Amino acid sequence: MGEFKPPKKAGPPAYMVSFCDMMTLILTFFILLVSMAKERNAGLIAKGLGSFIVAIKTHGLDGIMSGQDKAEIFDNVRRKFNLPEEQDPERRTDHLEASNLELIKSKLIESLKPHDELPYPRVAEFLADSAELTPSALVFMDRLAPSLEPKYGQLLLIEGHADDAASSFLGNNQHLAIARAHAVREHLIEEYGFAPDRLEARAWFVELDGEGQNNQTVDIRLVTPASRTLNR
Repeated sequence: MGEFKPPKKAGPPAYMVSFCDMMTLILTFFILLVSMAKERNAGLIAKGLGSFIVAIKTHGLDGIMSGQDKAEIFDNVRRKFNLPEEQDPERRTDHLEASNLELIKSKLIESLKPHDELPYPRVAEFLADSAELTPSALVFMDRLAPSLEPKYGQLLLIEGHADDAASSFLGNNQHLAIARAHAVREHLIEEYGFAPDRLEARAWFVELDGEGQNNQTVDIRLVTPASRTLNR
């Protein structure tokens, strides 16, 4: 009779090894960034760790965790660093959204310096708490479209403004502003065939006080980097 051999235990799924390696590398990279930083700010470290924890718990998806739950996570991390809870309500809100909007705002900035630009203010005006293009806005863009189309080497920056977000956008002015910018961008692409990679939608983070309906609009800037030659 042969020797009894117990059955082999099933190991972890194959993807788990790669996932663990990736998470370890990300954490190591974050630690290196903190250790090499010139400024040792415990508040910034706590904010970065809080964003990391929120991203893990939500799997990087929006709408899974409420703003209150996210704020509680950030406060718990701050307490571990012996920091008081964040008192500024604007800074207690979704840090992940702020990070995403910052990426949108800063994308391609360095490649556009130095540059020339042609501004088109108030290309589209919107009703309060709305990102839907009005008939008057559509008519105005019809007239401007031929002069707005970016040529080779140019970039059309579409900048949304909002200080009037209410129930439709849960009071989030940044979401409303970027939604307005995307509404103009999609209209120019679908109706006039603008090249999508030459249109950049952005949102303003802080609107100007006392500007009234100027903060319910979308502005456009046609940017031409000085280092590039328009050859077609």
